[in-house]
Amino acid sequence: MLARTQQLLLNGENGTKLLAEFNRATQENDKLAVLLHGWEGSSESTYILSAALHLFQENFNVLRVNLRDHGNSRHLNEALFNSTLTHEVTGAITDFQRSQPHRNNYLAGFSLGGSFTLRMAADSGDELSLNTAVAICPPVDPAHAMDKLMSGGIYHDHFLQKWRASLQNKLLYYPELGYQDTLLQCNSLGALHDFFVPNFTPYDTPENYFSAYALTGDRLSQLSLPAYLITSSDDPIVPVTDIALMNKPPALHIETTKFGGHCGFIENYCLESWTDKRLVEIFSHH
Repeated sequence: MLARTQQLLLNGENGTKLLAEFNRATQENDKLAVLLHGWEGSSESTYILSAALHLFQENFNVLRVNLRDHGNSRHLNEALFNSTLTHEVTGAITDFQRSQPHRNNYLAGFSLGGSFTLRMAADSGDELSLNTAVAICPPVDPAHAMDKLMSGGIYHDHFLQKWRASLQNKLLYYPELGYQDTLLQCNSLGALHDFFVPNFTPYDTPENYFSAYALTGDRLSQLSLPAYLITSSDDPIVPVTDIALMNKPPALHIETTKFGGHCGFIENYCLESWTDKRLVEIFSHH
């Protein structure tokens, strides 16, 4: 699959560019599966490649899209990534569909990519001509998810290291952003949000920022296409109890497993993920 990968530069909106990778299946078909990675992941994250390969082997064409500043794309746009930028991802996918239209279109995302998926399905499902959408372990209440991360441990340190490295890398292309000294002083995810949200997003506080991309309340009320939220009761980052904070639209199907962790769902000693097969089942059904 990797040998057959075509790298693409897609137009979001207002000059935004997003990097993506496309695999056309061996057999001719009219099925496009679009995959979105999580925060500080990329189109080449293991879980994305695993899902992509499984879909590819089941004769789906697969488009893996990098969110802004993810993968090797930090040079493409000066403004920093934030989690509310669904419109530019919608624009990039639409740009691809104009040049390579498909009759059947499917969207799936993992973690933050799952949040993007559900918001895009609710806001632009018709525009994207989606048959269905699947979100795996999306943060329903981002503030609560950040509290879990801030409680310490390997997850906090992992995301802190990844985010700081990403921001440092961004300065290689846009030193005029000027946050070099502050970046060295921020030793927690909370400190990074306290600085970057009011200075590099449209929001004045982290609380308002988290609320802007939460899935709580009526955020998904416009969802009309069949969509799925898959999560696990033992997710250490996204509390399964947060689902109760959503006013679930009729089109949304929720699947909760007892085990699975955060986007893992490992089902055997070969480290195969149950969600790879579940994506094929759902997409094939619609």
